[in-house]
Amino acid sequence: MLDNLKSYQVVLASKSPRRQELLRGMGLDFTVMTKETPEIFSATLSPEKVPAFLSRQKSMAFAQEELPASFLLITADTIVLAGNEILGKPVDRDDALRMLGMLSGKRHHVVTGVTVRSASRSKTFSAKSAVRFAEIDADEMAYYVDRYRPYDKAGSYGIQEWIGYVGISGLNGSFYNVMGLPTRRLYQVLKQF
Repeated sequence: MLDNLKSYQVVLASKSPRRQELLRGMGLDFTVMTKETPEIFSATLSPEKVPAFLSRQKSMAFAQEELPASFLLITADTIVLAGNEILGKPVDRDDALRMLGMLSGKRHHVVTGVTVRSASRSKTFSAKSAVRFAEIDADEMAYYVDRYRPYDKAGSYGIQEWIGYVGISGLNGSFYNVMGLPTRRLYQVLKQF
């Protein structure tokens, strides 16, 4: 599938092992190139628009001459929204426990922004999933944080890990979006390149 991509060299600009796993699962051959990009955005920007803005910023951090001649660059950014508060990656154990406490027994949203860019065109989109957590007690939170160390995950959790198995009581939207890449929507966009 995606025979239209045969003329491209697909580049994923992400260190995320989950995004890499999801692209491989979609049957894509790709290389990984990363560049540190500050995640700076205006406080007036709607929280739901932040991931698309940041994915564009990450894409534009690469000058065309830095990329292979026939590149197709994929960048992404995922946030967890608890109400209007953006939960990024936790800075330490206490921060991770605080975030999980905010999510326990409540519904939150996961928004992923993706930018797909070639030498001649660019497409940015976002996907939103609603996730409901069951009540999680302090011992369960501590077990998860100490064992799985979710310091590289927005909102301090990975849906594909233990806490997802035992703590998530409902999901409306894409499971893979919550993992970090809305694969169905990405597939539809890639078919247009």
